[in-house]
Amino acid sequence: MDLSTFWIVMWIMMPAYLANTIAVLTGGKYPIDQGKNYSDGNRILGDGKTWSGLIGGTIGGIIIGYLQLNYGDSLIERLANINEVDFWGEKPIIIFFLLSFGALFGDMTASFIKRRSQLKRGDKSPLLDMFDFIGMALLLSFIFANDWLMSWILEGYVPLFTLLVATPILHRGVNIIGYKLGVKNEPW
Repeated sequence: MDLSTFWIVMWIMMPAYLANTIAVLTGGKYPIDQGKNYSDGNRILGDGKTWSGLIGGTIGGIIIGYLQLNYGDSLIERLANINEVDFWGEKPIIIFFLLSFGALFGDMTASFIKRRSQLKRGDKSPLLDMFDFIGMALLLSFIFANDWLMSWILEGYVPLFTLLVATPILHRGVNIIGYKLGVKNEPW
């Protein structure tokens, strides 16, 4: 992985990466599962998945994408040493939504799976915790914006391997920072 590929991965996935961070900052009100339990007796999602976080994180990710589109593409072109690449396709707002909402929906899906596995909020589940948000963002993009997704993965801008290597490193680093700042209860 060369450094320019790393910068492109960070740039394209920034709405997804930051949606999770923004959801932590805006969350805490109105649990999505309304405090209800599933048939196994455990909460459906838990207190950590709230409407305020889902909406705030999704809107925040869309705003990040909008800022990238309007103010930052030239910056990434310089960092990655590339010339005028169309990162977002014909309908960028849809891409920003899919990445942002997909990341948060993936996190909710992981919470649902963790509750079914008898894990409590904050319990470790390494692979699930590192790839849930990015996996769902990519899945929704594959379903609803396949041409866009395949254009940057298959055309060599961002090999999927780079994304799979960069995500856990960033995820862990951001979580440690959040823990040290007191925004997160655990460093994973």
